[in-house]
Amino acid sequence: MLNTAWMIDMELQTLIYLVVGATFALYIGIAIWANAKTTGDFYIAGKGVHPIVNGMATGADWMSAASFISMAGLISYLGYEAGVYLMGWTGGYVLLAMLLAPYLRKFGKFTVPEFISDRYYSRAARVIAVLCLIFISFTYVAGQMRGVGIVFSRFLELPIDQGLYLGMGIVFIYSVIGGMKGITYTQVAQYIVLMFAYSVPAIFMAIQFTGNPIPQIAFGSQMSDGSGFLLDALDKTLLDLGFGAYTEPFNDKSMIDVAAITLALMVGTAGLPHVIVRFFTVPKVSDARKSAGWALIFIALLYTTAPVVGSLSRLNIINNINGPDNAGTAYTDMPSWFQTWESSGLLGWFDHNGDGKLQYAAGKAFAGEGKPVFDAGQRGALGERIITNPSEGKVVNNAPFANEIYVDRDIMVLASPEIAQLPNWVIALIAAGGVAAALSTAAGLLLVISASISHDLLKSTFMHKISEKNELRASRITSAFAILVAGYLGLHPPAFVAQVVAFAFGLAASSLFPVLIMGIFSKRMNKYGAICGMLTGLVFTMGYIIYFKGIFIEPMAANTAENWLFGISPEGIGAIGMCLNFSVAFIVSSLTPAPPQSVQNMVERIRLPNAAAAAHDH
Repeated sequence: MLNTAWMIDMELQTLIYLVVGATFALYIGIAIWANAKTTGDFYIAGKGVHPIVNGMATGADWMSAASFISMAGLISYLGYEAGVYLMGWTGGYVLLAMLLAPYLRKFGKFTVPEFISDRYYSRAARVIAVLCLIFISFTYVAGQMRGVGIVFSRFLELPIDQGLYLGMGIVFIYSVIGGMKGITYTQVAQYIVLMFAYSVPAIFMAIQFTGNPIPQIAFGSQMSDGSGFLLDALDKTLLDLGFGAYTEPFNDKSMIDVAAITLALMVGTAGLPHVIVRFFTVPKVSDARKSAGWALIFIALLYTTAPVVGSLSRLNIINNINGPDNAGTAYTDMPSWFQTWESSGLLGWFDHNGDGKLQYAAGKAFAGEGKPVFDAGQRGALGERIITNPSEGKVVNNAPFANEIYVDRDIMVLASPEIAQLPNWVIALIAAGGVAAALSTAAGLLLVISASISHDLLKSTFMHKISEKNELRASRITSAFAILVAGYLGLHPPAFVAQVVAFAFGLAASSLFPVLIMGIFSKRMNKYGAICGMLTGLVFTMGYIIYFKGIFIEPMAANTAENWLFGISPEGIGAIGMCLNFSVAFIVSSLTPAPPQSVQNMVERIRLPNAAAAAHDH
């Protein structure tokens, strides 16, 4: 064990390399130990994972770069409305535990498309399910790879592209060698790393601001400086600077949009293939429910900490930038963290009034066309358009001065330990935790993509006689190809991390969730309804997101609530896509022949306990 005092005094960059390098070595060592020798090991870890272990691995799989890096950033900016992410991303696990996990585990196959194919007695349904899965997973993985780029660009001091290549290499080793078996035990280690990395800075900041070491209690505690309760102090600070109140609902999002986003995230969670496949890895049907319960406990540890991290991070950065009495801080007096993050392209300053001071308030920091603030090319290092032709320095929303600061939401968690002047070993922990969060989810997603292509398309659709050895080889080759595509998406991300992830949830909610639910609970649902429903939900939701957000094309210029359908944003449109999927599926199914009796009997068996199912068969 390293001596604590020596760790505190050690040069930050050296310490980061040591901590991150040690975690990389741990992940690779686990992958080599768990080398997958069969397709069962590669796809579902041989169905031998204990529920508690599976719950912890699911927690790591779930707490992606969006949860670790971006969610607290969203909470710090949106306040009350960011509760949609907490409610949606945890509520989905209740749906999983009650409505999907035990039934899919009882079905006993490798993949979600395999269930859809057998339940809807259709190869076409399987192929469409694979296409849905690929769209969902690659959209999701784009957010994870952006998270890898953010962490590596700052903490390892690597260019974005080199950092991504390193991350791709690590994922390649432990997902291609170990498969699901290796990923499962790697994710257990990653959960411990990322949870420790998230909690320690939260405890430090809670003590600094409130004197209370328990973040969840600090959230409702009095401030140490006597300025009142934490949330009241934050509300006052934000209102003084022209922002909306932190605790007031519906400042930035309407009630219907908040409800739609929550619903899309919730049912999207229950429809995400890389989450569902985790429940295929346990020995028994009852273990699937237990895994979901343990996963909720492990996830709750981070999700109940995120609100206090978000609020304290917002106060932290405002106090550091604006200084006492919001008078602004001279650029030459700013500590090194500001210049470090500024050079990453995720933080920017333009001196509107020429007084040499940083001033942070409501309003856009930069406006117009012009030369980039940074030397990172025509766009910021991660694609943000940051420009230097300033708007006039007028009062913004009653703020005392115009805003001069651009802060990327994705840096709030990563930068907070430096801003709060915490020990170097805490900053190194954050680096290791951010990497663990992004890589754990990326590995799970890439494995799902690999299994769908090699097992559902190659083995089950086009090459029925392929040997298990060749199927395993094809899975590894497909994983390598998927990692290359993921790397490209990381270099060209369509939005900030949590927003990209929200799109993936919308796609899952509108395409896969309805056919899974109907496949389990509706004997009358047939292949025609399922196929038409999946296509309708996927095409509508993807078209809406592309139209307004411009993934891979220029976005719709008027991306505002006035132009959204029913005032629902692209992040929440999956809820409407889901309703369309259900409606089309039921209408088409009612107008076409019922499924074969054997399929209807299978649906009954899936829903019955084992003893009752055996009696039913006789």
